[in-house]
Formats: sequence, C-alpha cells, structure tokens
Amino acid sequence: MLVRTFCVLVLSTLPALAQTGVTRSGGDCDCVTAQGRAVAQGEMTCLTINGRTIMARCDMSQNSPIFRYTDEACVTG
Repeated sequence: MLVRTFCVLVLSTLPALAQTGVTRSGGDCDCVTAQGRAVAQGEMTCLTINGRTIMARCDMSQNSPIFRYTDEACVTG
C-alpha cells in the first residue's frame, strides 16, 4: 500500500516538474520558444532557427499551439 501511495504521489507531480523553466503568460495555449519563454496567441516574436532570424506569430493548428512565419522583418535592438 505504501508503494502504491508513493507511486501515485510521484506520478501526480510529473506534470508540474515538466513545466519547470517555462515562463507562462497565463494562457493554456501559449507557444513556447526553445529558450522556454511562453508567447501568447497572436503575439509576434523573433525566432532564430539554424542561424536565421525570422518573425513568427503564435497561432493554433488543430488544437496545438504553433509558430507561423510571417513576411515581416525581425527588428532587434
């Protein structure tokens, strides 16, 4: 019985541990950058992929948050 209780306790804390390091903006469907920063739906951000910096908007696709690339220039600084 003690082992079962311990297993339930450990398994119930795993989702909380998986979110460590992610800065949430409050929404359940935020996009998350490779650095762990949460981006709210509709918000735009610069992403660096394979050395290329691009502007992307957080959006939804089939109930999953995704980044959609835009044609806008990424303004840094």
